[in-house]
Amino acid sequence: MSRLTIYESGAMLDKVLTTMFRYSMLAPGDRVLAAVSGGPDSVCLLSVLCEVAGRFGASVAGVAHLNHKLRGEASDEDERFVAALAAQHRVPFYREAAAVGQAGGNLEQTARRKRLKFFARLIGEGKGNRIATGHTRDDQAETVLFRLLRGSGLAGLAGILPVTQEGLIRPLLDVGRAEVVELLRVRGLSWREDASNHDRRFARNRIRHDLLPQLAGEWNPEIARALGNLADLAGEEERWWQGKIERLGRKLVVESGAGPKGPSSVRETGDGPVAAGSRSVPGLPFLNSHGGAEIRADALAALPVAVSRRLVRCVIRQTSARVAEFDHVEKVIRLASSDLGSGRLELPELLVERSFDWIRFTSAAQALPPLQALSVKVPGRYRWGDIEVCFEVNEKPEHTGCVRLKWKGRQGRARLELRGWRAGDHYRPWGRSRDQKIQEMFQKARIPSWKRSSWPIVTSESKILWAREFGAAEEFVSDGLPGPSLWVWEEKNGAA
Repeated sequence: MSRLTIYESGAMLDKVLTTMFRYSMLAPGDRVLAAVSGGPDSVCLLSVLCEVAGRFGASVAGVAHLNHKLRGEASDEDERFVAALAAQHRVPFYREAAAVGQAGGNLEQTARRKRLKFFARLIGEGKGNRIATGHTRDDQAETVLFRLLRGSGLAGLAGILPVTQEGLIRPLLDVGRAEVVELLRVRGLSWREDASNHDRRFARNRIRHDLLPQLAGEWNPEIARALGNLADLAGEEERWWQGKIERLGRKLVVESGAGPKGPSSVRETGDGPVAAGSRSVPGLPFLNSHGGAEIRADALAALPVAVSRRLVRCVIRQTSARVAEFDHVEKVIRLASSDLGSGRLELPELLVERSFDWIRFTSAAQALPPLQALSVKVPGRYRWGDIEVCFEVNEKPEHTGCVRLKWKGRQGRARLELRGWRAGDHYRPWGRSRDQKIQEMFQKARIPSWKRSSWPIVTSESKILWAREFGAAEEFVSDGLPGPSLWVWEEKNGAA
């Protein structure tokens, strides 16, 4: 049978459909945008999508093209070619220009970030809800080999993901580049050639044109397929771990600032939803995006290494939006296992600190300014970080967990202030035999250092009336006589 007959029989389309069904790339009502550069892979992608999208009840909502402005007039010709292609298929054309070469740094990484930002904007504007890219099995092989040479972990060996949480899909991921070119020739479709794809200054081009052909000639003619299979195996492993790490994260990881001691108890939670076909790096969806996170050092140190590495990598990704390197993960685990009880790691775009029993991960971009002291009027509710400190005068408390303070004789002249801890703060808590420095109480209570500056304290005329967890001052504790008392309590923001 000739190659022409093979393609007429739809063998390649069967591969594409199998991939799309396996990873649930499209669903009824989806509107997919084809990312088209003008090269053979993306031209093939658009042609195939227009043919098969309807089988899923989906539609091709347009063509997305980013002009990188790297090759002068040639880049503009690429754009005109893709615009004409969109018109031929009678779909909208969305373009954006990005002077990638002027950004500095790693050119390939910069271009990739620009493309992802462009795609996210299109989805955000409602132009479509999926973006299809033309990555092939050969691209997968190059990616896996590149990451392997750089010392990637198992997650990195998953290579190019078939489906991502950001809405990207890769229908051609099980199709070889040679098959793509043959299909284009059979269908009489033209494409653009990018001269930069042969520039040996780029590592990926050296892998594509030198290393992979050498490996195929001297070691394994099916090296691209073998590397693609490795990516599939690693990807399925990571997909299984996704739910596991999310469940574990819900038990062990808390948002930074979620309370002085974190959760008082833990319990097993049910499986969270995992998108069909998704093989993305596990996330912790219960955390604010790229916010701070805390975890008990002893809990992390007690985990099997395979689990602790994945959990730490997941937390780093969540709090810094960066893929964690092996050495960074190992340093965090050593910090958790250390007998010192304190330490500090400055990782790229991330600060990791240990204080007593807790380790905190915070992004530099998420650093919050110190809380400013507030003048308190009674009754009133005052936001303080992730809580509200509430004040009320009454004879009986209407809330649980209230602290009762003297109010008789102070009404109308008391000037109350809500502030954080300051070095040198001291008072005599109720039931204690002597005046104590709050810093000493922090030490005994093993309060992490990062919680201290925002530790809520109520003062009146420079005297401390109450401090969280340490209670009311002896001289201001209500004597229990009839009449109104000042009640102070905390609530989570938004609590009823």
